[in-house]
Amino acid sequence: MDRLRHSFKDTRRENLSLAVYSTGYEKCDPGYAWGPALRDHYLIHYVASGKGTYCCHKQRYPLEQGDLFLISPSQIVSYCADSEDPWEYYWVGFNGTEAKRLLYYTGFSSERPVIRFSDSEAIRDSLLRIYRSGGSSPGADAEMVGYLYLFLARLIQKNRDRPAAYGTREYLPQALRYIQYNYANDIGVVDLARYAGVSRSQLYRAFMASFGLSPHDYLQKYRINEACSLLRRRDFTVAEVAGSVGFSDPLYFSRIFKKLKGLSPSDYQRREAEQDAAGRKDID
Repeated sequence: MDRLRHSFKDTRRENLSLAVYSTGYEKCDPGYAWGPALRDHYLIHYVASGKGTYCCHKQRYPLEQGDLFLISPSQIVSYCADSEDPWEYYWVGFNGTEAKRLLYYTGFSSERPVIRFSDSEAIRDSLLRIYRSGGSSPGADAEMVGYLYLFLARLIQKNRDRPAAYGTREYLPQALRYIQYNYANDIGVVDLARYAGVSRSQLYRAFMASFGLSPHDYLQKYRINEACSLLRRRDFTVAEVAGSVGFSDPLYFSRIFKKLKGLSPSDYQRREAEQDAAGRKDID
């Protein structure tokens, strides 16, 4: 059987509440393997037919039709198709400020990276809808994310093992929404805590547990990611971009940008322009 792969990938969706990074399906060759390696986003595979193995946290999971397995960011994993009955799988890769909370309700966890779903046709169709919606237009983005929400909702509805509340951090989404709608303004950690209705120390612990970042560092990263989107458009100056994402001092903005992205805003803008030009040349 020849290896058959269909996929769509988009990596420029840093700050949305939920965003599709990649999606597709593949009929693997016997023994086809990936890893050991890590991803920088969440990735769910669904085994539609055949067999294979998934290795995660030094555990080996034999998988077959009906199994789903989760790869979490920065986690060393590997997986391999069976040598005699190689699997066909469907997948969706995603991230966003809501991703971890939604996955909590599905039943997936670091201790339980594999779950089984009896209604195999429904899961396959849910993932296929995400793939068929793939595209770079705003409409395609919205449709992909809509189908991703429906896919996760289906998993959540089938899960009976989770409590109703997201631990003691149900206030975290409120803080994230506040950042999303107010990052361009002069806001700080005090404003986040007040809006979420918790103390600064509670908010700090929640952000560190969920993202490994303090609220201040998360806000800075969010602003810099938004700045990248503006710089790629190339019709704004660095000072205009700084002011548009909540930095009153362009020099301080440039210093934080270089710290997080490894190059200055001007160099980033120049690099993106060169890559776009090279891409257009390849098409021509």
